[in-house]
This record gives sequence, C-alpha cells and structure tokens, in this order.
Amino acid sequence: MSKVSTVSGALRAAVKSGDTILVGGFGRGGVPFSCTEFLADHPDEFRDLTLVKNDANEPGLGIGAMFRNPGQVKKLISTHIGLNPEFIGQMNAKEIACELIPQGIFAEKLRAGGAGIPAFLHDIGMGTIVAEGKRTVDFDGRPWILESALRGDVGLLCADMADEKGNAWWRGTNRNMNVVMGMAARTVIVEAKQIVPVGTLRPEDVHLPGVCVTAVVPAGPRRHLQKLAADE
Repeated sequence: MSKVSTVSGALRAAVKSGDTILVGGFGRGGVPFSCTEFLADHPDEFRDLTLVKNDANEPGLGIGAMFRNPGQVKKLISTHIGLNPEFIGQMNAKEIACELIPQGIFAEKLRAGGAGIPAFLHDIGMGTIVAEGKRTVDFDGRPWILESALRGDVGLLCADMADEKGNAWWRGTNRNMNVVMGMAARTVIVEAKQIVPVGTLRPEDVHLPGVCVTAVVPAGPRRHLQKLAADE
C-alpha cells in the first residue's frame, strides 16, 4: 500500500497537543519546512508541544515560526540556539523551557531510543551543569553519567527522495539527525522533496527503511524562499 498522504492529513492524524515531536534538520538542511509551517499555521490545534531538534532554526523559519505562537511550544530540547535571538529572549523570560544537550550526547540519546536501549554511560560534562540532576555510576573504577534515551511521539523528517512505501534517501549532510529520529519516534512522517515509485531506490541506498515510516508527504515550495524572491 502507498503511504503517500497530504501534509494536513498526515499531521492531523498523527500529532496532538502535548506531544513530543522530533524534528529533523541542521540549519536549513533536512528541515521539514512544509510540516513545521503547517503546525505554525494552526496553533489552536497543536499546543503545549515539546520539540526535539538539533537547533532552534532562525527567527520565523522552520520551528522558529512556532515559537511566535504563545502556548504552542512549551519546551525545546536542542544542542544549539544561537541563531535564534527571539527564542533566546523567550527562554530567558521563562516563556519556553529549554534543555541544552551536547550534540554527540543528543545524537546518542536518539540512537539509543531507536535501538530500544533505555540508558547509557558517558563522561561528557562530568562535574559541570551537564551532569546536574543525573545519576552517576561507578564502572571499571571510574564514575560515569547515566544518560537516559530520548524518544518522541512523532518524528517529522525531510528526505531528498522517498518512495511510495516510505523508503527514504538523503543527499550528503541533509541526513544529519533525520535517520536516528526516524528510528526513535512512534509515528514518523517523511516530507520528501521527490516521491518516486517503489523500486527506484536501490536497497543499498536506503537510509531509513519504509517499515519505520508511517506517512510520506510532498515537500511544498519553501515559503521563506518565495518571500525573498518577492522582496527582490
């Protein structure tokens, strides 16, 4: 059966208020812009969300548009927020909670979540704010931080190509956090720049197998690029 759907249909079927949403992307690469724009356009339908994303995007871009809707996002779990001064202001004003995690630990928390591993040990940030509130374990004569895995209710990813059954492929660094998030979410929506018939992708080129994907939606025109073109 084809898993191809519309952005509105897939999101309304999968996302509910209070969910934890894993959002792929690093900067502008691999970001599901059509999905995040739809959520931002319907703040009354989708509220009190916890977003998990490598970065906070730029003001008004990607998940940055959602931060502009009071009450839509209650918390961001991320590794980098420096390109979004609007979000930094909201964080400092305690309007939105923020949990910052070292990037490697962030990726491993997601990988562990997708692999069914509840927690793992590391020594990154021992004795710093990174370790505050976390258990430590003595192992092999050394103290280690016990880090819990990270999972989500819904994963929103953007692939360069996906077939009608959800097998997905990324070009270069667009892959970033998308694949580990695709394994760590209960429901996964892949926004594809190109949707192709089954068999187009060689098995060895599939980065995320369709068995992990709930729905495939077409990536629409990027709204911010249209605006820039109109301004010119």
